[in-house]
Amino acid sequence: MSKTRLLCLYLSFIFLSVVFMMSCNKNPVNTEKKSDAIKTGTVTDIDGNVYQTVKIGNQWWMAENLKVTHYRNGVPIPNVSEKSEWANLSTGAYCNYDNNEDHIAAYGRLYNWYAVNNTGNLAPAGWHLPTDEEWKELEMYLGMSRSEADGEGWRGTDEGGKLKETDTSYWIAPNTGATNESGFSALPGGYRDSGGYYSNISRYAYFWSSTELGSDKAWGRTLSYENRHILRYYRTFKRNGASVRCVRD
Repeated sequence: MSKTRLLCLYLSFIFLSVVFMMSCNKNPVNTEKKSDAIKTGTVTDIDGNVYQTVKIGNQWWMAENLKVTHYRNGVPIPNVSEKSEWANLSTGAYCNYDNNEDHIAAYGRLYNWYAVNNTGNLAPAGWHLPTDEEWKELEMYLGMSRSEADGEGWRGTDEGGKLKETDTSYWIAPNTGATNESGFSALPGGYRDSGGYYSNISRYAYFWSSTELGSDKAWGRTLSYENRHILRYYRTFKRNGASVRCVRD
């Protein structure tokens, strides 16, 4: 084989090698949508409890139920276990479901609305209790229309399922529609009614908003084990005990 032909073959080999290396060094296609990636963090309350947090849309939410026993200013929140005392409260208080501390780790504590509205501030520093409008912002990000979000009763299609933890060791079966794709990880802490009676742990999650209606009621949200919707409820008495999720300032 002539020297000229060998030189041509050698140069062709070098060219193909360079092309191959350049193609290998190209950035691979990123199949993950950054907008769909769940961003998480933590926040610590005045008692030292550390909570997981999650970014949903433009909001940062706590991904666990509040369990604090002091307001942000250090003042203790009264723990009221006796039924008749709870039923007559017009000041802030908390309780443990069935007065049983075994429920705290998973479900947090229950607070009346007077604790939610206390000037000492129930939320950790840099956080606050969500307004009715901030709940709506969350719901609309998950897929509700404005008209649905503004409505009352059970609303939406599958937005409640997107908020619910999927684990049926906390929610009883069937925990309909639960996907927790938002990372909110809602758990059914039950509630305490205005007469001081407990009900619905593992079946329903009840959450306060900071938005009141008149002298004795406030807006709240409810999730159920048997549907995938979200209840917006205005007949929630301020003396009721419900779970609390905070949102970042």
